Amino acid sequence: MAGTRVEETTGGCSPACDHDGGIETVMDDLPADVLGIVLRCLDGASLAAAGCASAGFRELANDPDAWRALCLQMWPSLRQVVSCGGDGGYRALYADAFPFPAASPAVSSSLPARLVSAVDLHHNDVCIMSRVVETDASSAWFLGSPFRVDALVQEGFTSPSPVTPGDLRLSWILIDPATGTAVNVSSRRPVSIERRWVTGDSVARFTVVLGGGIALEAAVMCDERHGHIREISLCAADAEGGGVSGQDGLAAVIAAMASARQRRGAEEASRQLYEEFAKGKRERKERRERREGIVDLCCSGVGAAAFLAFLVMLTFQ
Repeated sequence: MAGTRVEETTGGCSPACDHDGGIETVMDDLPADVLGIVLRCLDGASLAAAGCASAGFRELANDPDAWRALCLQMWPSLRQVVSCGGDGGYRALYADAFPFPAASPAVSSSLPARLVSAVDLHHNDVCIMSRVVETDASSAWFLGSPFRVDALVQEGFTSPSPVTPGDLRLSWILIDPATGTAVNVSSRRPVSIERRWVTGDSVARFTVVLGGGIALEAAVMCDERHGHIREISLCAADAEGGGVSGQDGLAAVIAAMASARQRRGAEEASRQLYEEFAKGKRERKERRERREGIVDLCCSGVGAAAFLAFLVMLTFQ
């Protein structure tokens, strides 16, 4: 009958017609299991964006298994963590742990009794170490001592291939097991590399600036010649370059977990924060050294004047 259009249906979906009158297949026509496989090939940002396309995509993009696979691919150490992301699951964990924390002032809140570190070290995109470290954050020793967490408690390990510090990638996620909240405290790429010519070791530093003038610095000490990783540790430092107690460092970490996250250009913004932090620390160190130099000069002058006065006194006796 003229004016009547016959629609073919497949699986309850109506294919769209192209401009030539033929049948055109759209994304919604694909089976859900096929779309699920496709979505699992996306990164986190793309997967979250796909969930905004339609109601069907939203349901597929909220698949807990897809977010679990994505997180475990990025952070293999999470396989050793029993609970991740709290009630929000792995999607909430990704939203917490992938972006860099925004520098915000510390707020007063209760400190957790335990702190879990998920540490993954990559060299040339190959994972050479995955480890989970549990820290008793309620002990008087931890709260009173300088903030420090060691990912290697033994002698270290040897990489299968020679290590170049500039090709290292470090992920250090701190998790509050009581709430499931997490925060990324590593810059992923090294912000500075220090070579110690006496020992032949190199130290790659991965620093993230938190609020309250506190920075968390993850350091990887390695021997480039033999590919031996000697030490992987996390410390906290203030703007003066001094150590931060475990209590103050833990308070800064909890505040960072509750703060907003950086979005676009997060890695570059985090590097700029670090450069500003490092510049301020250098300027404070130079001012302190100048003050100490002036004090030393004054003390030397007073000492020389006293000695000269003593000689004059002996001469006229």
